[in-house]
Amino acid sequence: MIIRYPLFTLCALLLLTLIPAAAQAHRFAPTLLQLTELESGDYNVVWKTPAQSSSPIPLAPVWPDNCRVRSTSPTQPEGTGLVTTLQLACSGDERARLVGQRLAVDGLAANQASVMLMLNLQDGRQYQQVLTAEQPSFAVPEAPSAARVMGEYSLLGMDHIWRGIDHLLFVFGLLLLVGGGKRLLWTITAFTVGHSITLSLVTLGFFNYPVALVEFTIALSIFWLALALTSHNQQSLSRRHPWWLAGGFGLLHGMGFAGALAATGLPEGNLPLALLFFNLGIEAGQITFILVVLLLWWLLRRAVDPWRSRLEPVPVYLLGGLSAMWCIERGLEVLA
Repeated sequence: MIIRYPLFTLCALLLLTLIPAAAQAHRFAPTLLQLTELESGDYNVVWKTPAQSSSPIPLAPVWPDNCRVRSTSPTQPEGTGLVTTLQLACSGDERARLVGQRLAVDGLAANQASVMLMLNLQDGRQYQQVLTAEQPSFAVPEAPSAARVMGEYSLLGMDHIWRGIDHLLFVFGLLLLVGGGKRLLWTITAFTVGHSITLSLVTLGFFNYPVALVEFTIALSIFWLALALTSHNQQSLSRRHPWWLAGGFGLLHGMGFAGALAATGLPEGNLPLALLFFNLGIEAGQITFILVVLLLWWLLRRAVDPWRSRLEPVPVYLLGGLSAMWCIERGLEVLA
């Protein structure tokens, strides 16, 4: 196996730290709290949580004092989540039952989770807010702002890319394949263009796709990249023109991003803005990841130099092994 870039050494160390998280690749299972005001004045509530919990402490919505749950439907599985539908009745003035009140979710810190809160009122007002452990509640204002949509969907995009270890490992593999400089710039740009195209087309409803099959092909793209890294042929297409590889597989990864966004929901009045800033959030998280890897390499390259020959093959084997495991796991889901 021919290793061309000393960056492999640091990547080996970094990948070793990612093994616990990588053993369970993140497939976006969003937590969603969506309230829609009905003509009767009650609120139809959709409460969606991940099917696999990371803590014994459950996530639970907290209602204002002037609200009570009128009815609850049985919880149903939906994709990677569990969905419960509620009917919420709130007392007060017709135009201010929830305006000025606080909506919150308990258990965010224990589950290391974030919740997309969406509120749609009969008069057309729409609100979106990402609830986190640092900000677990939201006071409903008189009117939402475009600035809030930009901030919340940027945060949601960053949150997805940082929790999506399979997407990050693909970017990691591209970094190993091309090293730095202009080749890295062109390759990452191609990946960005690819996933931006499918993210936009799927989110805007131009076509649908089988989720399980796309998840399988995302894992397969990482495995294919690991094979390319072991190639002795330095004149192969993936070595000479890696941007074609990045752009093509970027189309697949964009469908994964679109699944995350579709499961969370988009504000009807600010759909283009939310889509744009969700994508910008993904890019910000992706660029931050690359800069962190390059910075760590610059800081540690002399210290790890004595072990370079032993560590060089490790990141490729880890990429191949983990992606093969995901291919088997997700392939079984496709066949199920």
